[in-house]
Amino acid sequence: MRYLTAGESHGPQLTTIIEGLPAGLALVAEDINEHLARRQKGYGRGRRMQIEKDQAQLLSGIRHGKTLGSPVALVVENKDWTHWTKIMGADPLTDEEESEVKRKISRPRPGHADLNGGIKYGHRDMRNVLERSSARETTVRVAAGAVAQKLLTELGISVACHVKEIGGVKFEQEKELSAAEIRRLSEESEVRCIDPDTSEKMKEAIDQAKKNGDSIGGIVEVIIEGVPAGVGSYVHYDRKLDAKIAGAVMSINAFKGVEFGLGFKAAEMFGSQVHDEIAWSEESGYYRKSNRLGGFEGGMTTGMPIVVKGVMKPIPTLYKPLESVDIDTKEAFTASIERSDSCAVPAAAVVAEAVVAWEVAKALCEQFESDRFDRLKASIDEYRSYTKEF
Repeated sequence: MRYLTAGESHGPQLTTIIEGLPAGLALVAEDINEHLARRQKGYGRGRRMQIEKDQAQLLSGIRHGKTLGSPVALVVENKDWTHWTKIMGADPLTDEEESEVKRKISRPRPGHADLNGGIKYGHRDMRNVLERSSARETTVRVAAGAVAQKLLTELGISVACHVKEIGGVKFEQEKELSAAEIRRLSEESEVRCIDPDTSEKMKEAIDQAKKNGDSIGGIVEVIIEGVPAGVGSYVHYDRKLDAKIAGAVMSINAFKGVEFGLGFKAAEMFGSQVHDEIAWSEESGYYRKSNRLGGFEGGMTTGMPIVVKGVMKPIPTLYKPLESVDIDTKEAFTASIERSDSCAVPAAAVVAEAVVAWEVAKALCEQFESDRFDRLKASIDEYRSYTKEF
């Protein structure tokens, strides 16, 4: 299973093509639109979210509400395209049009891909870089992740995300909650924090950052319940599922760190405080008395919930701009503003949920019979019985 995305931030549309979905999976546009709407919410978002009302169009690979086994093409229209048809159009410009509308950008912004991307591809106009490196691309990654979540849901696997920290305001979870309960509570919060009091403090931190012309980052967490033990592999580095998930989370714009379970806290603890003791019952089969390792051992799932956290840096475009250098004149300047989110952590949690769900769904389709969804489900059900009786 794989997908490819295409499209620019102010181009006509964003596209993703998904290959390898089992045939016979029930899928309609609303399964995807629900998650696109979740991505657009969040306290601290900018004006772009008021312009775009993201809706997916299913253009291939689905007939009468079921996948066919052929590639699925999804498209999300950019409403703002109407204001950018000349600037971002595919057709060549006349000399007159170029002088009027091109608006060349020669001033790279710190913290963005502008300068590095310009150097790599030889672009003297940074517009060619920033349009694709924009987090707008995560729209169709969420769409792909929504398809993966539908597959997981049909397999009895639950997915949820929430925000653990924003701008130094932390929520210390005292008791374990199910993925369904975390999902319900996070959806009730404008910042996707499951604690109402902490949510208000996070909103205050966002307000203060915006007032200061600054931005703040945070930590998000994704939980997936119901994945059987032994998904992934210890045999080769590139088959370890936790490594694949870590790479997927790190691929999200502005993410700078990933950890599973206790994560970096494990460095401060004794081994007896870190590892998860094994137990067995006739009802459940093998289980762990704790989940400090976040559902993974040796690159494989343990059968406990997958718990992965991602660290998002503050958005680098600020209302009090940072210094940079014009690539044409080599003169110093203060960076321009291309967007105005003061905090995108709540939205980033939804993106993280999508990419983690995708990697888990992909791993299941690789490990079990997956040409047909009914055979995939039967194969996983049979495997669950096997792990219980092992």
